Formats: sequence, structure tokens, C-alpha cells
Amino acid sequence: MKGLELSEKFYLEYGAPMIREQFPALESVIAVGLTGSGSECFGYDDELSADHDFEPGFCIFIPDETIISRKEEFAIERAYSRLPKEFMGYKRSPLSPVGGNRHGVIRIEDFLRSKTGKPDGNLSLSDWLFIPEQSAAEAVNGKLFRDDSGYFSAIRNKLSYMPEDVRLKKLAGELLVMGQSGQYNYPRCIQRGDSASAQLCICEFVKATIHVVFLVNKVYEPYYKWQFKALSALPRLSNLSADLEYLISSENGKDEAARKTGVVESICFSIISELGKLELTDYSGTEAEGHAYSINGKIENGDVRNLHILYAV
Repeated sequence: MKGLELSEKFYLEYGAPMIREQFPALESVIAVGLTGSGSECFGYDDELSADHDFEPGFCIFIPDETIISRKEEFAIERAYSRLPKEFMGYKRSPLSPVGGNRHGVIRIEDFLRSKTGKPDGNLSLSDWLFIPEQSAAEAVNGKLFRDDSGYFSAIRNKLSYMPEDVRLKKLAGELLVMGQSGQYNYPRCIQRGDSASAQLCICEFVKATIHVVFLVNKVYEPYYKWQFKALSALPRLSNLSADLEYLISSENGKDEAARKTGVVESICFSIISELGKLELTDYSGTEAEGHAYSINGKIENGDVRNLHILYAV
């Protein structure tokens, strides 16, 4: 069973009645769901995931102290802790008295601050340039089972994806890395007989390419161990997954290196073609670097456009 499904079932059977019976006056101002850290919040969990942090539990998101006091917060925490310790064969973990839990009662402002640096989700372009995408993804992933006021949902919708100028800045920077690492430096390292450095070039190329694919799809790039899994489900350019896996898992002998060089160029061609279809670049060449500068030139905000092209990488 998926963790998100387990969480919702546990909430519906025990959490919803607890809130309705013990805190009816607060139902209209809280939100309940499962979102944040953990593979289950992304739907990436599997049988292996159940060996840690996998349990029946949910988050009760509450507003600031002007609406729900510390005393009321403590009462909700106690009620949550008294819910059944086991559900559908899965045991619950005890709540930590020093915080850091993925489930239980969480202040909305604390959750948002931990993911975005701001308690209300109001971010400037500068803020967006510094927020790790995996953190932004954790702010909006999973599912809310209820949000009567719509307050938390509205913030999550606002954070659902980065502003276009920020996307273009990141896209430009990663394309430059693709060109430098894969199209330029990889063949040079091979010519020098430096196989180890050549493979580092390939790794940099693959990392940058994966990020470009997520940026093209307007989807936050997740934590590194889930990137290939998430990439394969994207609507655009997911077919590159097999070639990217080949690049980082193959040797750099003479014949293999020649093939890898061709794969790098094929990947660049696919991405450049997609950028053209989306009218994101005006450059006509085959070098990823040229498209990087073309895209950077399309950034509307002058301050962001004039930052170093690698600023957001």
C-alpha cells in the first residue's frame, strides 16, 4: 500500500472523527493532509520504503497563534498522540518532544518557513533564485484531505511553480553546463586519455540535462535519488532517460567514448528541438551554449537577466 493512501485511510477512520468530536470549533481553520519530506509524499514509495519512516500518520496544519493558541495546539497534539498506535498492520512512531516530526500538528507558518524561508509563501524573484527545488516541491507535494478555509491550499497553489524569469535563468545556466561539460570538455578529456575526468564531465552533463528536462516540463526537480524515476513520467523528453542512464553507467574506452560522444550530441539535438518548438530560443546552431545565451536574453526582468548566466545553477 502507498503511504499517501495509508495516511488518508487513517485520517478518515480515526483523525476526522477525533477532530469533529473534540475540536468542532477549529474545523473551519485547520488543514489536514500529507505533504513534505518523504517518498510517500511524492508517491515514489515502494516495498523497500517501508523499512523507515513509513507509518499511518497525517499532518494537522494550523494557523498562527492569533487563531489557534498554544494551549489549543497542545490539546490537539495530545489528541493526535492518543490515536491508535497501529493501523492496517503498520505501527506509528512516537512523536518527538523536540520536534522534527513529519506528522502531527504543524504550524503552517513553520512548515512554509522550513521549505521556502518565508512564513506566508510570498517570495521575491531573489528568493526564488535561492530556494532548492526539492524544498519547493516538498511545500506543494502530497495531498490535502481537507482545507475548509482554503488558506493553505491557496498558498500551495501560489507556490506550485517558480516564476518564468527564474525558470529561464536556470534553464540558461544548465544549458551552458551541458555545452561545456558534454559537448566541449568530454571529448577533450578523452583525447588526453583522462578517463576519470571524462566521466566527471559526463556526470555533470547528465545532472544538467536532467534539470533541463524538468525545467522544460515546468516541474520541480526532486531529491537526486528520485530524479530518474520522476523523469520517466514527464510528458516531454522522458525518452532521454535510457540514454542518460547509459552515459553514466558505461566505460570510456575508445569505441565506447565515440559512441557516448554521439549520444551526447543526440541528447542536445532533442533538447534544442524541444526548445525551438516551445519558442524559447532563437539560436539556430547545435551548440547548447548558444541556446543558453539566447534564452537568457529572453528574461524580462533586467536585474535577473544581467546576473551571471550561471547564477541560478
